[in-house]
Amino acid sequence: MNDLQEATFTPRSGESWRDPFGMYRALRDRDPVHHVPSERQGEDYWVLSRFEDVLAAAIDAASFSSADGLTFTYGEREKLGIEAPVVMMDPPEHTALRKLAIKRFTPQAVQALDPMVRRFVVERIERLRETGGGDVVAELLKPLPSLVVAHFLGVPDEDRERFDRWTEAIVSANATGDVLSATDAVGEMFGTFTRLIEERRSTPGDDMISALVHGRLKGGEEVSMAKILGMGFTMVTGGNDTTTGLMGGALDLLTRHPDQRALLREDPARIPPAVEEFLRLTSPVQGLARTATRDLELRGVKIPKGRKVMLLYASANRDEREFGPGAEACDVTRKVKRQLAFSYGPHHCIGAAAARLQARIVLEELLARCPGFQVDGETGRFAPGHFVRRYETLPFRPGPPA
Repeated sequence: MNDLQEATFTPRSGESWRDPFGMYRALRDRDPVHHVPSERQGEDYWVLSRFEDVLAAAIDAASFSSADGLTFTYGEREKLGIEAPVVMMDPPEHTALRKLAIKRFTPQAVQALDPMVRRFVVERIERLRETGGGDVVAELLKPLPSLVVAHFLGVPDEDRERFDRWTEAIVSANATGDVLSATDAVGEMFGTFTRLIEERRSTPGDDMISALVHGRLKGGEEVSMAKILGMGFTMVTGGNDTTTGLMGGALDLLTRHPDQRALLREDPARIPPAVEEFLRLTSPVQGLARTATRDLELRGVKIPKGRKVMLLYASANRDEREFGPGAEACDVTRKVKRQLAFSYGPHHCIGAAAARLQARIVLEELLARCPGFQVDGETGRFAPGHFVRRYETLPFRPGPPA
């Protein structure tokens, strides 16, 4: 089968996301350090597709830098027009800022969200049951991450509706690489964050903005307003569509594999480890780029200094060399020791525990309240954007009662 698939990398977006896995398989097997040429000089890049190589690059921030952006587009940082957010920093600057922010993402802090998240999930599921179904993305899978991100940022209740609108605009623009199309939303959101920052100076809360306002970087200096705004921007762009992608992909997998759904219904204690399998197979962030800080040689292929290198997390997470001959199969009993859906090393996703919590609760409540639910992945529509694979719409039917 691999012989029929050309070993070449073509960026996906929208409907072409439906099945990128044959492309990944061919790259892993025949060209694991793949060169993508460009008609324009100086815009070519390389693609890593095997687990071992992607993991090593993710850990090695000294050789694979995030400072020049995370896409295969050159000059990304300059186009963004704001001070580099934390995802575009390298250690030690990145490490110092991350240590302050992560204080609000402790296991205890994330677990404390369970009642709020569960109330929201139950309310939206019951609404879907009453109406006989609908678009589960619009009704549940998109607004839930927005609620959680707003909570961590300390967005007041009176601003939540506007925050949801800004989030939708910014996430959509970021997915297509045209952040400038959401200038108004970014400006309004930054205006609200600026006001929140000033309020938190005198009245700190349990949110991440408070942690940054009252924290001190290495050397004792305060976190600049620009860095705090950049962190807020990162939370919005990184914590929404990715979690939506995980949950939509998980529901699709359970619809396509009723035997695996039955295992979770029989024993709900299997759901938390099953989330790791869904993360592995869905890998919402299919890949992100780094920049080579020196001339590199990998598997006999030379990568010049200054060139972009795509780390294909989704391909790595299906690598038979790491997960065995059944790597592409859905097995909710699989013991996943490590996977790259949240990357690895210094840039491991700060919101990973929150994403896992949301997925777990959605699965628990759906399997309890709508054990026969069905989603229609064939008519569901994939969202545009070259880096996050997610359903933009996903028809849902609650199925017969238990």
